[in-house]
Amino acid sequence: MSYDIFAHYYDEIMDQSVYDSWLLYVEKYTAGKSGLNIMELACGTGKIAVELAKKGHQVTGVDLSDEMLSLAYNRMQEEGVTLSLAVGDMRSLEPMGDFDVVTCFSDSLCYMSEEAEVAEVFQSVIRNLGPGGIFLFDVHSMHQVNNVFPGYQYIYQDEEGAFLWESFAGDATNSVEHDLTFFVGSQKNPELFERYSEYHRERTYPLEVYKRLLEAAGFVDVTATAEFGESEVRDDSPRWFFACKKA
Repeated sequence: MSYDIFAHYYDEIMDQSVYDSWLLYVEKYTAGKSGLNIMELACGTGKIAVELAKKGHQVTGVDLSDEMLSLAYNRMQEEGVTLSLAVGDMRSLEPMGDFDVVTCFSDSLCYMSEEAEVAEVFQSVIRNLGPGGIFLFDVHSMHQVNNVFPGYQYIYQDEEGAFLWESFAGDATNSVEHDLTFFVGSQKNPELFERYSEYHRERTYPLEVYKRLLEAAGFVDVTATAEFGESEVRDDSPRWFFACKKA
């Protein structure tokens, strides 16, 4: 499936204000500082990376997908900023510099299917942080994965087609599976629609597991919050936000 199609619907269904909330969360830990060297893991179409660059930071966007990076490049050109873009697997990043901040948002870490893979990500991140560097990320809570997502259905349509999203409990503990179906107008015959499907698997872990893996990787001052850092974690918090520092 064309990532242009995915990006179109992703931007349509995503609450755009959430990007402002992610940026405000970053600003909590970078207030008063300019020209920081920031890496955004799983940067996708580059929306957050571009906004950080607009604030005067030097931003490197890393993603596993060439296609997503192509869209990030187009966004960079349209917005008139400069990003460094690199293909990379966040589980096995080579040292790319001593970054001041590394971010990984939009529950991208939940695509790690095993606890060992989460540990690999944390080790990759700390290799790329300078002394005292900050790592900021979010993940789905266990409440969101186990109680909210299973049975979830969403339908969106516009002039260009339709998007269906269904979620089911996964086979692994604390996991969920998302079945995404796109119906897009055919370029060859405007009276027909082409069907595309994607399957996404996500998994989360108890708070204590994330904290243990972060500390084992060498992070200190590990803080977990909810609501983009605005509240303490509750039993029904949908998403957890982590901030930690390289010693």
